Amino acid sequence: MKTILTTLAALAVSTSAAFAHASLATPHAAQGSTYIGVVNIGHGCAGEATLKVRVLIPEGMIAVKPVPKAGWALETVTGAYENSYDYYGTSMTEGVKELIWTGELLDAHFDQFSFRGKLTDTFAVGSTVYFPVVQECANGAERWIEIPAEGQDPHELEGPAPGVKITEPGHSH
Repeated sequence: MKTILTTLAALAVSTSAAFAHASLATPHAAQGSTYIGVVNIGHGCAGEATLKVRVLIPEGMIAVKPVPKAGWALETVTGAYENSYDYYGTSMTEGVKELIWTGELLDAHFDQFSFRGKLTDTFAVGSTVYFPVVQECANGAERWIEIPAEGQDPHELEGPAPGVKITEPGHSH
């Protein structure tokens, strides 16, 4: 019985930690693939509703298209890429750099914010691509923008950015 209670307690702690920050539903993607990013938002800011969700798109992810949400306004911020990328024979030099959903998500509710884009082959297999997320509320914000240093455990960070581990081309989980 003690083992069962210990296991349940450990599960509760790990589950609450998993929902304590913004995360991506699919944490792996093949190099060069089209990735569907689903950002999980599990709470507001200190009991307040989330009014805005911002997702920064990393350099090297191109042709990004967000999914509109009923009841939420959607804005895309575009700009020049640092590099030129081949997209099915077309050179892409600019595109979406940030996605912004504006609406209301009560603190007691969970929701997902989705987008699609191509992860170019500039991301090395085994690397992690980070998508900084900011949740804005009436009197504050939750900033999931910290990117771990080489070799640092992301769980050590107070506001870790959601990340996607890059796998071999043609390999998915």
